[in-house]
Amino acid sequence: MGHDHASSSTRNRSRLSIVIGIVSVVLVAEVIGAWITGSLALLADAGHMFSDLAGLIIALTATVVAARPATDRQTFGYQRAEVFGAMLNGLILLVVAGFVVVGAVNRLVQGDPPEVLAMPMLVVAVIGLLANVVGILLLRPAAAGSINMRGAYLEVLGDALGSVAVIVAAVLILTTGFAQADSIASLVIAAMIVPRAIGLLRDVVRVFSESTPADTDVQEIRQHLQDTPGVVAVHDVHVWAITSGSHVFSAHVVVEPELLASGRAGELLSELSECLSHHFDVEHSTFQLEPADHAADADHTLHSHR
Repeated sequence: MGHDHASSSTRNRSRLSIVIGIVSVVLVAEVIGAWITGSLALLADAGHMFSDLAGLIIALTATVVAARPATDRQTFGYQRAEVFGAMLNGLILLVVAGFVVVGAVNRLVQGDPPEVLAMPMLVVAVIGLLANVVGILLLRPAAAGSINMRGAYLEVLGDALGSVAVIVAAVLILTTGFAQADSIASLVIAAMIVPRAIGLLRDVVRVFSESTPADTDVQEIRQHLQDTPGVVAVHDVHVWAITSGSHVFSAHVVVEPELLASGRAGELLSELSECLSHHFDVEHSTFQLEPADHAADADHTLHSHR
């Protein structure tokens, strides 16, 4: 499992490096295109792409830091660096959306929008869309297994949708002369940015607050463990995530006294750990075994003190 995680991190770094190169080139093209054409939508998409470039660089840095081995100070290693990276990405997206909305509203309020060169605007937007599609295909395989990579994937996906909005605006200006389409497209881009940023930050808060991962059913895990031969009951169950795809589990497991007396505690621990790893993708698990008679005595003592 450690080897798989390391190779996955290496692949993620390679994907991010390639996408960073693609985004950097397209960003320069969009800034130049916005300056030449006077398109706010193209500039908004460039601003969105700039935030994505910063986010991708943060994500790449986070994958490098997260790959560092555990120490006595950082006993789980530096995997939380990926969550910090995702948090910064979400905050950057919100700031960019705010700037875009202010610029678009100002243009709409003016009533006489500046002239926009729609044909060059269209060409640059199409190039941006094609580049984003390549980035999406590169990042999509890693998006499910890492909150950090998911943030990077969502940013590039948002860029692609932003490019589509710019393309639609350019086509409208070319065919109808409706210049306000440029400002409206800018607001559409901002509207696409905000929900993604909020969703990403919600996932970050879930990890930092050590909530049960969204895809984990504690009752189902408890039942699985209780169905193991020799297990009487399972209590004090805790499940949380160090980062996406790295779940941690701890529980007290009440077992039949005969199982401990026969020296099969180690065998049971291995079985329980394998159950969690195989069925629930839990990487780290800790069990405290308690003989049934000891658990009963402890429960009786607790009630007596009450």
